[in-house]
Amino acid sequence: MASVLEIADLHKSFGGIAAVNGVSFTVEEGEIVGIIGPNGSGKSTLFNCVLGQLQPTSGEVRIDGRVTTGMRPCDLNALGVSRTFQLLQVFPELTVRDNLIAAGQEHCGTMFSRLFGPRDAGLGPVADRMIEFFRLSHVAGERAGRLSYGQQKLLDAAMAFMGGPRLVLLDEPAGGVNLTMLGDLRERLRAINRERRSTFVVIEHNMDFVMSLCTRVLVLAEGRIIAQGSPDAVRNDPKVIEAYLGP
Repeated sequence: MASVLEIADLHKSFGGIAAVNGVSFTVEEGEIVGIIGPNGSGKSTLFNCVLGQLQPTSGEVRIDGRVTTGMRPCDLNALGVSRTFQLLQVFPELTVRDNLIAAGQEHCGTMFSRLFGPRDAGLGPVADRMIEFFRLSHVAGERAGRLSYGQQKLLDAAMAFMGGPRLVLLDEPAGGVNLTMLGDLRERLRAINRERRSTFVVIEHNMDFVMSLCTRVLVLAEGRIIAQGSPDAVRNDPKVIEAYLGP
Protein backbone atom coordinates (compact mmCIF):
# COMPACT_ATOMS: atom_id res chain seq x y z
CA MET A 1 0.00 0.00 0.00
CA ALA A 2 1.06 3.60 -0.61
CA SER A 3 1.49 5.91 2.36
CA VAL A 4 -0.91 8.83 2.13
CA LEU A 5 0.37 10.54 5.28
CA GLU A 6 3.86 10.28 6.78
CA ILE A 7 4.89 12.05 9.97
CA ALA A 8 8.57 11.88 10.92
CA ASP A 9 9.93 12.90 14.34
CA LEU A 10 7.48 15.79 14.70
CA HIS A 11 8.01 18.25 17.55
CA LYS A 12 6.01 21.28 18.60
CA SER A 13 6.90 23.31 21.66
CA PHE A 14 5.25 26.31 23.25
CA GLY A 15 7.93 27.98 25.31
CA GLY A 16 9.39 25.20 27.42
CA ILE A 17 6.40 22.89 27.01
CA ALA A 18 6.64 20.09 24.44
CA ALA A 19 3.08 19.57 23.20
CA VAL A 20 4.21 17.11 20.51
CA ASN A 21 7.43 15.32 21.30
CA GLY A 22 8.96 13.15 18.58
CA VAL A 23 5.84 11.68 16.98
CA SER A 24 6.30 9.42 13.95
CA PHE A 25 3.74 7.31 12.11
CA THR A 26 2.31 6.63 8.66
CA VAL A 27 -1.22 6.24 7.38
CA GLU A 28 -1.68 3.91 4.42
CA GLU A 29 -4.19 4.33 1.64
CA GLY A 30 -7.65 3.19 2.72
CA GLU A 31 -6.88 3.12 6.45
CA ILE A 32 -9.06 4.57 9.18
CA VAL A 33 -6.66 5.56 11.95
CA GLY A 34 -7.85 6.76 15.35
CA ILE A 35 -5.82 8.99 17.66
CA ILE A 36 -6.80 8.94 21.32
CA GLY A 37 -5.32 10.22 24.54
CA PRO A 38 -6.18 12.24 27.64
CA ASN A 39 -6.76 15.98 27.48
CA GLY A 40 -3.47 17.76 26.94
CA SER A 41 -1.82 14.76 25.30
CA GLY A 42 -1.07 16.71 22.09
CA LYS A 43 -3.79 15.40 19.75
CA SER A 44 -5.10 18.77 18.56
CA THR A 45 -1.60 20.24 18.29
CA LEU A 46 -0.57 17.28 16.14
CA PHE A 47 -3.61 17.77 13.88
CA ASN A 48 -2.91 21.47 13.52
CA CYS A 49 0.73 20.81 12.58
CA VAL A 50 -0.38 18.38 9.87
CA LEU A 51 -2.99 20.84 8.60
CA GLY A 52 -0.68 23.84 8.39
CA GLN A 53 -2.38 25.81 11.15
CA LEU A 54 0.73 25.50 13.33
CA GLN A 55 4.36 25.45 12.24
CA PRO A 56 6.17 22.47 13.82
CA THR A 57 9.29 23.20 15.82
CA SER A 58 11.01 20.38 13.92
CA GLY A 59 10.20 17.22 12.02
CA GLU A 60 8.48 16.57 8.73
CA VAL A 61 5.02 15.96 7.32
CA ARG A 62 4.52 14.34 3.91
CA ILE A 63 1.34 13.85 1.87
CA ASP A 64 1.72 11.25 -0.88
CA GLY A 65 5.48 11.54 -0.52
CA ARG A 66 5.53 15.33 -0.90
CA VAL A 67 6.88 17.43 1.96
CA THR A 68 4.02 19.61 3.20
CA THR A 69 5.47 20.77 6.54
CA GLY A 70 4.17 24.26 7.26
CA MET A 71 2.19 24.44 4.02
CA ARG A 72 -0.86 26.73 4.16
CA PRO A 73 -4.28 25.09 4.70
CA CYS A 74 -5.54 26.39 1.33
CA ASP A 75 -2.59 24.76 -0.46
CA LEU A 76 -3.16 21.50 1.42
CA ASN A 77 -6.78 21.70 0.32
CA ALA A 78 -5.61 21.77 -3.27
CA LEU A 79 -3.60 18.60 -2.62
CA GLY A 80 -6.74 16.80 -1.47
CA VAL A 81 -6.54 17.27 2.30
CA SER A 82 -9.82 18.01 4.07
CA ARG A 83 -10.97 18.20 7.68
CA THR A 84 -13.85 18.60 10.06
CA PHE A 85 -13.65 20.68 13.22
CA GLN A 86 -14.55 19.93 16.82
CA LEU A 87 -16.97 22.85 16.60
CA LEU A 88 -19.40 22.64 13.69
CA GLN A 89 -18.48 24.70 10.63
CA VAL A 90 -21.79 24.57 8.75
CA PHE A 91 -23.46 27.74 7.47
CA PRO A 92 -26.73 27.87 9.44
CA GLU A 93 -28.60 30.15 7.01
CA LEU A 94 -27.75 28.08 3.93
CA THR A 95 -29.63 24.95 2.94
CA VAL A 96 -28.00 21.55 3.28
CA ARG A 97 -27.44 21.46 -0.48
CA ASP A 98 -25.93 24.95 -0.58
CA ASN A 99 -23.63 24.09 2.33
CA LEU A 100 -22.26 21.20 0.29
CA ILE A 101 -21.82 23.37 -2.80
CA ALA A 102 -19.98 25.99 -0.74
CA ALA A 103 -17.68 23.29 0.66
CA GLY A 104 -17.01 21.94 -2.83
CA GLN A 105 -16.02 25.37 -4.08
CA GLU A 106 -13.09 25.33 -1.69
CA HIS A 107 -11.60 22.50 -3.76
CA CYS A 108 -12.24 23.64 -7.31
CA GLY A 109 -12.85 26.61 -9.54
CA THR A 110 -11.59 30.18 -9.50
CA MET A 111 -12.96 33.45 -8.18
CA PHE A 112 -14.04 34.30 -11.74
CA SER A 113 -15.95 31.04 -12.15
CA ARG A 114 -17.65 31.55 -8.79
CA LEU A 115 -18.77 35.07 -9.71
CA PHE A 116 -19.83 34.45 -13.29
CA GLY A 117 -20.40 30.71 -13.58
CA PRO A 118 -23.60 28.79 -12.78
CA ARG A 119 -25.09 29.39 -9.35
CA ASP A 120 -24.14 25.92 -8.15
CA ALA A 121 -20.65 26.21 -9.73
CA GLY A 122 -21.42 22.97 -11.54
CA LEU A 123 -21.33 21.12 -8.22
CA GLY A 124 -25.06 20.42 -7.93
CA PRO A 125 -24.86 16.79 -9.12
CA VAL A 126 -21.96 16.07 -6.74
CA ALA A 127 -23.87 17.68 -3.86
CA ASP A 128 -26.93 15.61 -4.68
CA ARG A 129 -24.87 12.41 -4.61
CA MET A 130 -23.40 13.33 -1.22
CA ILE A 131 -26.87 14.17 0.11
CA GLU A 132 -28.09 10.75 -0.94
CA PHE A 133 -24.97 8.98 0.32
CA PHE A 134 -25.19 10.58 3.78
CA ARG A 135 -28.96 10.03 3.84
CA LEU A 136 -29.85 13.70 4.07
CA SER A 137 -32.33 13.77 1.16
CA HIS A 138 -35.29 14.50 3.45
CA VAL A 139 -33.62 17.71 4.70
CA ALA A 140 -31.76 18.77 1.53
CA GLY A 141 -33.75 22.00 1.23
CA GLU A 142 -33.74 22.83 4.95
CA ARG A 143 -31.52 25.52 6.41
CA ALA A 144 -28.65 23.85 8.23
CA GLY A 145 -29.40 25.78 11.41
CA ARG A 146 -32.77 24.04 11.66
CA LEU A 147 -31.29 20.53 11.67
CA SER A 148 -30.70 18.50 14.80
CA TYR A 149 -27.13 18.49 16.10
CA GLY A 150 -26.62 14.94 14.85
CA GLN A 151 -27.86 15.86 11.38
CA GLN A 152 -25.49 18.81 11.34
CA LYS A 153 -22.65 16.44 12.20
CA LEU A 154 -23.61 14.26 9.23
CA LEU A 155 -23.67 17.38 7.04
CA ASP A 156 -20.29 18.47 8.38
CA ALA A 157 -18.82 15.08 7.44
CA ALA A 158 -20.44 15.20 3.99
CA MET A 159 -18.94 18.65 3.42
CA ALA A 160 -15.46 17.29 4.18
CA PHE A 161 -15.84 14.70 1.42
CA MET A 162 -17.28 17.03 -1.24
CA GLY A 163 -14.02 17.52 -3.10
CA GLY A 164 -13.18 13.82 -3.28
CA PRO A 165 -10.30 14.33 -0.84
CA ARG A 166 -7.26 12.09 -0.65
CA LEU A 167 -7.08 12.45 3.15
CA VAL A 168 -9.66 13.61 5.67
CA LEU A 169 -8.90 14.50 9.30
CA LEU A 170 -11.95 14.27 11.55
CA ASP A 171 -11.84 16.18 14.83
CA GLU A 172 -14.20 14.60 17.39
CA PRO A 173 -16.97 13.69 14.92
CA ALA A 174 -18.94 11.87 17.65
CA GLY A 175 -18.98 14.76 20.12
CA GLY A 176 -22.50 15.55 21.33
CA VAL A 177 -24.21 13.12 18.93
CA ASN A 178 -26.94 10.82 20.25
CA LEU A 179 -26.57 7.06 19.89
CA THR A 180 -28.92 6.73 16.91
CA MET A 181 -27.23 9.43 14.86
CA LEU A 182 -23.84 8.17 16.00
CA GLY A 183 -24.62 4.79 14.48
CA ASP A 184 -25.63 6.49 11.22
CA LEU A 185 -22.42 8.52 11.15
CA ARG A 186 -20.22 5.47 11.82
CA GLU A 187 -22.01 3.45 9.15
CA ARG A 188 -21.65 6.23 6.55
CA LEU A 189 -17.95 6.70 7.32
CA ARG A 190 -17.36 2.96 6.98
CA ALA A 191 -19.26 2.97 3.70
CA ILE A 192 -17.31 5.85 2.16
CA ASN A 193 -14.07 4.20 3.23
CA ARG A 194 -15.15 0.88 1.72
CA GLU A 195 -16.62 2.22 -1.51
CA ARG A 196 -14.18 5.04 -2.29
CA ARG A 197 -11.04 3.87 -0.49
CA SER A 198 -11.17 7.14 1.43
CA THR A 199 -8.38 7.51 3.97
CA PHE A 200 -8.98 9.28 7.23
CA VAL A 201 -7.58 10.01 10.65
CA VAL A 202 -9.91 10.52 13.61
CA ILE A 203 -9.36 12.32 16.91
CA GLU A 204 -12.07 11.23 19.30
CA HIS A 205 -12.86 10.87 23.01
CA ASN A 206 -15.73 8.42 22.46
CA MET A 207 -13.88 5.15 22.92
CA ASP A 208 -16.67 2.91 21.65
CA PHE A 209 -16.89 4.98 18.46
CA VAL A 210 -13.12 4.84 17.83
CA MET A 211 -12.78 1.15 18.59
CA SER A 212 -15.71 0.19 16.35
CA LEU A 213 -14.72 2.46 13.44
CA CYS A 214 -10.94 2.48 13.19
CA THR A 215 -8.68 -0.19 11.76
CA ARG A 216 -5.72 1.06 13.81
CA VAL A 217 -5.45 3.21 16.91
CA LEU A 218 -2.59 5.41 18.17
CA VAL A 219 -2.45 6.52 21.79
CA LEU A 220 -0.79 9.80 22.77
CA ALA A 221 0.30 10.78 26.25
CA GLU A 222 2.40 13.84 27.08
CA GLY A 223 3.09 14.44 23.39
CA ARG A 224 4.38 10.94 22.62
CA ILE A 225 2.92 7.80 21.11
CA ILE A 226 2.80 5.25 23.92
CA ALA A 227 0.92 2.50 22.06
CA GLN A 228 -0.49 1.67 18.65
CA GLY A 229 -2.13 -1.30 17.02
CA SER A 230 -5.51 -2.87 16.49
CA PRO A 231 -8.40 -1.64 18.65
CA ASP A 232 -8.32 -4.84 20.73
CA ALA A 233 -4.56 -4.65 21.27
CA VAL A 234 -4.75 -1.00 22.34
CA ARG A 235 -7.75 -1.57 24.60
CA ASN A 236 -5.82 -4.22 26.53
CA ASP A 237 -2.42 -2.52 26.62
CA PRO A 238 -1.38 -1.89 30.25
CA LYS A 239 0.23 1.45 29.33
CA VAL A 240 -3.01 2.64 27.80
CA ILE A 241 -5.07 1.46 30.74
CA GLU A 242 -2.78 3.35 33.10
CA ALA A 243 -2.55 6.53 31.02
CA TYR A 244 -6.04 6.87 29.67
CA LEU A 245 -8.67 4.20 29.96
CA GLY A 246 -8.44 3.64 33.68
CA PRO A 247 -8.55 0.31 35.57
